[in-house]
Amino acid sequence: MNSLFCSLRLPNGAVLPNRIAKAAMEENMAVDGQLPGQELFRLYRRWAEGGAGLLITGNVMVHAEALTGPAGVVLDEAAPLDPFAEWAKAGKAGGGTIWMQINHPGRQIGSDMPGVVWGPSAIGVDLGRHSGRFGRPVAMTAEQIEETVARFAVTAQRAEQAGFDGVEVHAAHGYLLSQFLSPLVNKRTDRWGGSLENRARMLLDVVRGVRAATSPSFAVAVKLNSADFQRGGFDTDDARQVIEMLAPLGVDLVELSGGSYESPAMSGRAADASTQAREAYFLDLAKDQVAASPLPLMLTGGITRRVTAERVLDSGVAAVGMGTALAVTPDLPERWRTGREADRQLRPVTWSDKALASAASMAQVRHQMRRMARSSRPTPGTHPAVALFAERRKQRRALRRYRTWLSKERRAA
Repeated sequence: MNSLFCSLRLPNGAVLPNRIAKAAMEENMAVDGQLPGQELFRLYRRWAEGGAGLLITGNVMVHAEALTGPAGVVLDEAAPLDPFAEWAKAGKAGGGTIWMQINHPGRQIGSDMPGVVWGPSAIGVDLGRHSGRFGRPVAMTAEQIEETVARFAVTAQRAEQAGFDGVEVHAAHGYLLSQFLSPLVNKRTDRWGGSLENRARMLLDVVRGVRAATSPSFAVAVKLNSADFQRGGFDTDDARQVIEMLAPLGVDLVELSGGSYESPAMSGRAADASTQAREAYFLDLAKDQVAASPLPLMLTGGITRRVTAERVLDSGVAAVGMGTALAVTPDLPERWRTGREADRQLRPVTWSDKALASAASMAQVRHQMRRMARSSRPTPGTHPAVALFAERRKQRRALRRYRTWLSKERRAA
């Protein structure tokens, strides 16, 4: 039986010092130039000193014209590497490992954002009366797909040059690669649509490109939905088959999560009753994958107590990922090591509007991260409406800055 504090050797030979990972949370804290700055360095240094064996950054964008938020970090061929090297150094301050999550949002881009809104098909995000929050996507051309595959490889290569220990390719939560996997979103009739093999083609090509652009000792992970929790969508059997497709390509770990903006299971608010807000949201689904998986699995979603984390490992999962819990108690792994638990929990969001509640939950988490980045203590009792209002005000300022920067980048190009 594996302990939380046992090391984990990955297929490429790299070793994680323990089985606890800080899962990716979207910080949206880039400074001028869409780069990491001092606040992100302080935040990651704090997590690094908290005892997790692996830190996975919030998603870093591979395309400067496609950001999940206006303060998103971009690492493309034009970005300076020094700030990223400083970020990697901060993430290793406690002796652990740091991976960069790399992502393209596809159609999940705000309607007020400049740039491009792409998807496998011209099908927008359906959030009912909130649907206007997102731009209307256009179906990607073959050339755009191939250019995007190449962008992932460039970002991974530059992450390694900056000193990161690995990358995690984000193919979950309704972002671009997840959109290609979904039969509800991907209605293409060419070689990227139809069968699961075709719908998985872009993800597999991204992984091949990333693996070819980096050294064998550099870890390559994939974040994958265990299910989308939408009728007729990507399901657990699809996930099992995709993991089998990834196994021969040099993938070192698959992180299982679930949901999208349309069904935000990752925040414990899926429409599906099997993922009601409770700890280890996706454990039942992960158990179905463990027995058949040829790759080590990591499970993320709602883990806040050591007994739950140990139950996850006992199921055969190789590592546990935590997000919100570490935004409230950054030293939780070290507490577990000494027999203590968190003494505070994030204030629950009980709003009936699912989309608005999900946005407020993310704003609450980001509020705690911003406080830690300023060397302050988290305030988990902050009212979700206060956090959401403050976040939207910051995003408006960041949007003005991003518009100016992107305009200059286009003129320079």
